[in-house]
Amino acid sequence: MTSVSTMIARPATVSKASTPAEPSTRHQRILIVEDHQDVGEALRLMLELSLGVPVDLAADGSDALEMLKERRYSIAITDLRMPHLGGMELLREIHANQLNVTVVVTTGYGSINEAVEAMRFGAYDFLTKPVDDDHLCLLVQRALRERMLQDELIALRAELEKRPPFQNVVSKNPRMLEIFDLIGCVAETTTTVLIEGETGTGKELIARAIHQASSATRKGPIVVVNCAALPENLLESELFGHEKGSFTGAAGQRKGRFELANGGTIFLDEVGDIPALMQVKLLRVIQEREFERVGANETIQVDVRVIGATNRNLETMVKEGKFREDLFYRLNVFKIDLPPLRDRPEDLPLLAAHFAEKYARPGQAPCQLTPEAMELILTYSWPGNIRQLENAIERAVVTAKDGMILPENLPADLAKPVPREASFPMDLTRPLPDQLSELIADFEKRYLFRALKKSRGHVGRCARISGLSRRSITSKIAQYKIDTSVFKQD
Repeated sequence: MTSVSTMIARPATVSKASTPAEPSTRHQRILIVEDHQDVGEALRLMLELSLGVPVDLAADGSDALEMLKERRYSIAITDLRMPHLGGMELLREIHANQLNVTVVVTTGYGSINEAVEAMRFGAYDFLTKPVDDDHLCLLVQRALRERMLQDELIALRAELEKRPPFQNVVSKNPRMLEIFDLIGCVAETTTTVLIEGETGTGKELIARAIHQASSATRKGPIVVVNCAALPENLLESELFGHEKGSFTGAAGQRKGRFELANGGTIFLDEVGDIPALMQVKLLRVIQEREFERVGANETIQVDVRVIGATNRNLETMVKEGKFREDLFYRLNVFKIDLPPLRDRPEDLPLLAAHFAEKYARPGQAPCQLTPEAMELILTYSWPGNIRQLENAIERAVVTAKDGMILPENLPADLAKPVPREASFPMDLTRPLPDQLSELIADFEKRYLFRALKKSRGHVGRCARISGLSRRSITSKIAQYKIDTSVFKQD
C-alpha cells in the first residue's frame, strides 16, 4: 500500500472548541464514513476486533457531520469521494465547526494535491486504497493515543479557566489537597509553621499561600529572608536591624526584617543554614516575640507569624548536633511536608498548561503542547521539581513556533534518564529494617503506578500484569492513594 502522506504528515492540531468531558472518563469511539456498506462493515469489524474500540458507520459526509455533532468521537476515517457530502467537504465542516476529532482520509484516487489540501484542513493522515489492515491498525492506535493527550490538554486548560488555583498553588494531587486543608486550618492563627521539601517544590509559594489566606485578619506584609544567602556577620542586622554607628558601615538606623513584618509574616527560607549563634537569638524572638536592634538597648516587640522552610532534615541535624533541639521544637509546631514533583504525576499536565499560559506572549494565545512533548514531560523524573518544570516550559514558549511546543523546544535533558539513587539516601542513624520497608513501599508504589498506566487504570489487567489478585490491587490503590482517573480508563 502506498501513502502519499509519508512526505507531509503532521500532528493533528488542537482546536479551541468548547470544553469537552474529562478525557480520563470518556470512552473512545471511532466513526467510519464510507458509502460502500460492505467496505465500511469490513473496516468496522476489523477495527473493533483488533483494537477493542466501538466503531460506528456513516453512509456519507452529511450523516457523519450530524453524528459528530451529536456524539463525541476520537477518530473519523473517511472516504474522500462520496455522494451528498464528500470527505474534503466533511474536513472543511469539521474545521469550521471546531470539532475535536482526528481525521484519517482514505481514497482510491489519491494525489499529492488532494493530500496537501486534506492536511491543510487538519487531516491526520491520507491513505490510498486498498488500505493495509495492519498499517491502518497501527495508525489508528497512534492517533487514539495522541487524541487522548490532546483532549486532556484541552480539558486541563478549561479546568484552569473555571477553577482558579488555590492561593496561586496549582494542584489536584491528594497530598497537596490535604496541604490546602492544612493551610485553611493554620491561616487564622499565629502558629509557627515549618515547611520541609526538596529544592524547587514550592515552599515559598506555600508560605505566601498561608499569608494570603490569613490576610483578612493579619494586615501586615510578608517579608522573605533567604538565610543561606546572607553572610553570618550580616544576618543579625538583616533580621533585627541596627543603630547608627553600631558597626563599621552603619551610617544610620535600619529596621530589620522582623520589624518590617510586624502584623504580618516573616518567611525564613533555608532556616537549616542559620549559624549556631544566631539560632539562640532566633529562639528568643520566636518564644517572646521581642528583640533588640544591633547596638541598641531598647526592646522591640512584634506581632509576627514565623514560617521556616528547609530542604534539609532538621531532625537529623539535631541528632548530629548541627541544629538546636529547642529551636527545632519551636519551629516544628505545625509542619507541612511538600511532596516532590515525581510523586505528583497527575499534576504534570496541569502545571505544564499553567506555565504555558503564564509565559504566553502578550496578545497571543498560550502555546499548546504536542502529545510527543507532553509524553517527555510525563516520563521525566524532574529532580529540580516545579522550578525545573517552570523553567523548561518558559524556554519552550520562547522557542516554540506556530503556537505549538514540540519535543525539540524542551531542554535536551528531558530525553535522558536521570539516576534515582538520590531518592534512596542511606541514613546510618536509623535502623536498617525501617529503611528497607520504606524502600520496598516506594518501589511497590512506582511499580503499581506503571502497571496501572499500562493497563489504563483497569484493575483486572493490572492484576494480570503484576501477578496479584484484584483485591490486593484495590487495597494497594487505596493504601497509596493513587488516583486511577489519571490513567484514562476506557
